[in-house]
Amino acid sequence: MILQGNQRGGAKDLALHLLKAENEHIEIHELRGFVSDNLAGALGEIHAVSQATRARQFLFSLSLNPPPEENVSTQAFEDAINRIERKLGLRGQPRAIVFHTKEGRRHCHVVFSRIDAQKMKAIPLPYTRYKLREISRDLYIENGWKMPRGFINSKNRDPNNFTLAQWQQAKRAGKDPRGIKAALQDCWAISDTQGAFQQALLMRGFTLARGDRRGFVVLDQQLEIYNVAKWVGIKAKDARAKLKDEEKLPSVQDARTSIATNMTSHLGALKQAQTTKLGARSSLLKQQKNDLTSQHKEERRILDEEQAARHMQEIKQRQARFNTGLRGIWDHITGKFNRIKKQNESETYLAHQRDRNEKDALIFKQLEQSRSLQARMNRLQEFGKTREKEISRDIQQYREIKDGQRDVFDTFNQPQKDGPKLER
Repeated sequence: MILQGNQRGGAKDLALHLLKAENEHIEIHELRGFVSDNLAGALGEIHAVSQATRARQFLFSLSLNPPPEENVSTQAFEDAINRIERKLGLRGQPRAIVFHTKEGRRHCHVVFSRIDAQKMKAIPLPYTRYKLREISRDLYIENGWKMPRGFINSKNRDPNNFTLAQWQQAKRAGKDPRGIKAALQDCWAISDTQGAFQQALLMRGFTLARGDRRGFVVLDQQLEIYNVAKWVGIKAKDARAKLKDEEKLPSVQDARTSIATNMTSHLGALKQAQTTKLGARSSLLKQQKNDLTSQHKEERRILDEEQAARHMQEIKQRQARFNTGLRGIWDHITGKFNRIKKQNESETYLAHQRDRNEKDALIFKQLEQSRSLQARMNRLQEFGKTREKEISRDIQQYREIKDGQRDVFDTFNQPQKDGPKLER
């Protein structure tokens, strides 16, 4: 699991942060070494003790984040925390353990006191980052979890490890020369005049223009230029026989400006429509998430009440084993009292483990449900971000082309280093 820790002060602020309502479930799991029975009071005690020292960073705040898809038991968290406190030299120090559940993930926060109450000094914590990293690697290996690539090689931490040229090449790979050639040939075949050819091209997203040296040309929506005669598969004189009104056609530059203007408007409308659609879908998923969180809280409340009621019933049953009066005195003399006491203590421990396992099982089931929903939300969010970024970039490029601020060939016609260029 990922371990992150830092020395800090601000006991009150930290308590408020750990109790933020933005978490779906908050569980104060342990308050060790404190008089207070609440988190704010416990951290306040650490602050009060620190006033007798010069320490300003009297707390050590630690977070334990297991892999999102793994179900990690409460006992496993405790074992990891105990290992960490031994490694850092914080064994026996007052500590608070808080569990958070959010977006299908359960993680843990631990706050240690750095103040040694006997020496009234702050415990030094050298090389904390490296020690936590070492424990973290061991936990991944011991539990058979897939280790993050960044733990293996620090150069591999960035998942977006590709160049701009590679991204542009991937975008250009969507062009199918055979499809383009077939579309232009179809437009030519069904047209008997220049006007009919223009209309047929427009219906397929192409614009007819007069070229500088290449006679008549066609531009697509990405401003790629295609020579009509070459792509249709005819002679130049045959092209001129049908396309007679050359002066009525826009120049390549005018066609670029017109396409850029139209595409800016069209893409803006598509962007707004996409934002509206994704917003509605996101709202629906958020409502489902809120409903699921409420359901999970109710399930945990019911389990807590059932366990509390059973706990009281079991206490009464165990207490009933002890005799009173003269029989009770005789049980003390014969040792029966001690045997019953040991039996009760053993059963109490087993009952505690049973209750903890029941709660872990419920939490794990709820985590699976939350993860499934959160995965849908993440996919929707990632899809929206990707589309938003791509369409915004294209809109900006078209605006710059329209305003004459960008060389169109620098935008769309990057040379392909891996493979042939698109035939014109």
